[in-house]
Amino acid sequence: MSVTPLWTPDAMMAAMRAKANGVLPEAITGLSIDSRTIAPGEAYFAIKGDVHDGHAFVAAALKAGAALAVVEAAQRDKFAVDAPLLIVDDVLAGLVDLAHAARARLGGQVIAVTGSVGKTSTKEALRHVLRAQGETHASAASFNNHWGVPLSLARCPASVRFAVFEIGMNHAGEIDALVRMVRPHVAIITTVEPVHLEFFAGIEAIADAKAEIFEGVESGGAVVLNRDNSQFARLQRRAKKLGVSRIVSFGADKKSDARLLDVSLHAACSAVHANILGLEVTYKLGMPGRHMAMNSLAVLAAASLAGADLALAALALSQLEPAAGRGVRRTLEVASGEATLIDESYNANPASMAAALNVLGQAVIGPQGRRIAVLGDMLELGPTSAELHRSLNEAIKANHIDLVYCCGPLMRNLWDALSTGKRGGYADSAASLEAQAVGAIRAGDAIMIKGSLGSKMKTIVQALEKRFPGKAALDEAAV
Repeated sequence: MSVTPLWTPDAMMAAMRAKANGVLPEAITGLSIDSRTIAPGEAYFAIKGDVHDGHAFVAAALKAGAALAVVEAAQRDKFAVDAPLLIVDDVLAGLVDLAHAARARLGGQVIAVTGSVGKTSTKEALRHVLRAQGETHASAASFNNHWGVPLSLARCPASVRFAVFEIGMNHAGEIDALVRMVRPHVAIITTVEPVHLEFFAGIEAIADAKAEIFEGVESGGAVVLNRDNSQFARLQRRAKKLGVSRIVSFGADKKSDARLLDVSLHAACSAVHANILGLEVTYKLGMPGRHMAMNSLAVLAAASLAGADLALAALALSQLEPAAGRGVRRTLEVASGEATLIDESYNANPASMAAALNVLGQAVIGPQGRRIAVLGDMLELGPTSAELHRSLNEAIKANHIDLVYCCGPLMRNLWDALSTGKRGGYADSAASLEAQAVGAIRAGDAIMIKGSLGSKMKTIVQALEKRFPGKAALDEAAV
């Protein structure tokens, strides 16, 4: 059975106004910007990054089986005369042009997701529930920036029924350009929280930047907003001003269109009773935490707005699993028993840190077990950073966390605020804290690790997994 190509070289040339060089294949099966992981038949885009220039890896990509490489005209002479190339003035601009062409040929429903917290988890939940009802494409990992969005869009097959794209930002103006490329039929803002404060005057400015997503919503489209959030009214006003035809709210607020009626929180899942756009549904959510239950309302509302079957979408949520670094659980085989590792190491801000501590507070522990938090710096919080780190102590006390390990100069503020009995250990970096955290674990413990990506908390996760080989933790509610 033949596979429909993602692109033909002719279509790529037309979209990017490119010149051809060498013998080109009949079809392109995929797109990549990483020569290390490129698959045979894919086109390699030689993007200039902050650290590396992709042109340095064109030869490696072609040797690995790339069907062709997209390069800039100024660097054409670096490659063999007969190399299979598409030559453009600027590679990233060419990728953006290809993304616009991909969007123009799409006949399916397009959903865009942004928000201070929960973008990736919500995008992955949408991918999960929609793919059971039709061909679905979604952004890989957290590809939500100036190169990730066009790459995700350009990778989208024309045949999909649903396409889901994550859109991120840390400066005003970023979302606007990206959403005009995506042109969603449905746009979600999960929440607005005090993150990236280094680049914004306050939470209202963050809300205004998130509201840029309304600029690209298709005529007759809808937006899904968190009614429980302090910025709901501000976002609602902006959406109305821009002529968005349908504004759907979600939350526990009685006025919510997708309303949480009841939730039962368990260590590894939740049971949710909700009213989604006038229809009551009860479902199991395969991920723990009230924040996940709230975002599941947005998922079901958006799926319904995009034409998916609500009952099937709710049923699919029972099999939802966390993305890497966002709550993945493993059982660690330690001396005389087992411990639970909760990997939240991908990123952190005050809202997501509080949510993760709440999940840790729900975790099941053994008779002698403790709930242990290993926390790294939260970055880009601006002048209020010290206080925001100190204030995590309230969530630690509220969730009865037994022991806290901190690393990084910003987390020193939390460390100094902790009561003596909760102090596990402190170090300047994750690498320096590693031995303390690994040495602390004993049977019955639940340990949660979280910090901003730049704090490199993944190193502690990897050290624990290496020292205590284990297995994926079971969802006790499913047994």
